[in-house]
Amino acid sequence: MFKDNSKIINFIVDWLSDYCDNNSVDGFVVGVSGGIDSALTSTLCCMTEKPVLCIQMPIHQSKNEITRSSNHIKWLEQHFTNVISIEDNLSSVYEEFVKSKNGATSSLNVQDDNKQLALANTRSRLRMVNLYFHATSNNYIVAGTGNKVEDFGVGFYTKYGDGGVDVSPIADLMKSEVRSLAKFLKINNEIILAKPTDGLWDDTRTDEEQIGANYDELEWAMNEIEKGKKSVDFDGRDKEVIEILTRFNSLNKHKMIPIPICKIPEGLKN
Repeated sequence: MFKDNSKIINFIVDWLSDYCDNNSVDGFVVGVSGGIDSALTSTLCCMTEKPVLCIQMPIHQSKNEITRSSNHIKWLEQHFTNVISIEDNLSSVYEEFVKSKNGATSSLNVQDDNKQLALANTRSRLRMVNLYFHATSNNYIVAGTGNKVEDFGVGFYTKYGDGGVDVSPIADLMKSEVRSLAKFLKINNEIILAKPTDGLWDDTRTDEEQIGANYDELEWAMNEIEKGKKSVDFDGRDKEVIEILTRFNSLNKHKMIPIPICKIPEGLKN
């Protein structure tokens, strides 16, 4: 944990504020999901005193997620005067997209699991499009909500969905550090205690159910791998968690590196 949470918070807030000033943008757009990452990100953005547009974007969202996100926005409005909040229900937009694709992939021999994953990612990408509509309309930037374990450990985000952002203020924070700062800022306890979920599935499956390990385990695994440890150095559950992290990191590496560019040799250009 951090020796001084307030110093970390002030550093991130100053970094966000400086980025806006240096790039001539007026404020931030944050998608508020009811999870701890978006709650912390939106709070840090509000602390810059620049306008912050908080957007709820339910797509057949669970009642608990909607309640948590609504309560968090109310909490922000009680503590800050620079909060703007709207709800853009994207359920009907998503349904129209699904209807347009019914049967479209059947002739392509696409596995059903792949199609379901593609539809889950579509939810995230629709939200990204909506965030950028509002950001461009207001000369704001989109603040990402990914933490270090998600972004650089398991790559647990949608490429050009929630991974499509302008700035990533908490991407160098482990999940435990996110929780620590959220507690320090007195963000609603229901958010801090809620089981993390990406909100992309109708069955409200948790991140742990999808990944096979919780964030404390994944954080431990990241730290051990950074020390040079491998799965062969462990037994039992520890070995399993290291293997889970390694597998996800390998599968999702394409999200974490710059887009490959086909560089044409000078001899071919001339």
